[in-house]
Amino acid sequence: RSVVFITSVALRRDFFSLNVFEIPQGSGSGFMWDRKGHIVTNYHVIAGANTLSVTTADQTEWNAKVVGVAPEKDLAVLLIDTPPDGLVPLDLGGASRLQVGQHVYAIGNPFVLDYTLNRGIVSAMDRSFTAENGITIDHLIQTDAAINPGNSGGPLLDSAGRLIGINTAIYSPSGAYAGIGFAVPVDTVNRVIPQLIAL
Repeated sequence: RSVVFITSVALRRDFFSLNVFEIPQGSGSGFMWDRKGHIVTNYHVIAGANTLSVTTADQTEWNAKVVGVAPEKDLAVLLIDTPPDGLVPLDLGGASRLQVGQHVYAIGNPFVLDYTLNRGIVSAMDRSFTAENGITIDHLIQTDAAINPGNSGGPLLDSAGRLIGINTAIYSPSGAYAGIGFAVPVDTVNRVIPQLIAL
């Protein structure tokens, strides 16, 4: 009820005909932050997009607009108008007390397979990861929960269903799940997102 599927589209102009056409830019996951319609996801899920749509569990599609971004933390906030009553924000947990070996759950839309749940453990804390755009993100949670393309922006939950992180990246020579995933901790999210909404 809290997790959504996000698709982004970029507009391009044909060099010869000058016609404008849409190119699928990417897809990912996100979740309800509050009852006002704010959706949290990764910045790289929506970067370069001209139009964004959010699909809820009942397959309702909503147009979304960008409220704010923090590329250095790979975070973004979207807004949908008049969110349905069935969507509820996630309860927030805390990352400071997480311990290696603790069970965690990743929810998202890997390879466009909506609302997939994967279980794993916290493998390490306070990791750093350098993304393809060259930005290094620090203080990440490392997990072995299966995170694949499409999981980006989805929640990482503790065993009580509370948000403890946002699934952000994988370390993989092949580009597919290799047992090493990273999530932005909820403490960072809870500090950055209210600032982006307030801008």
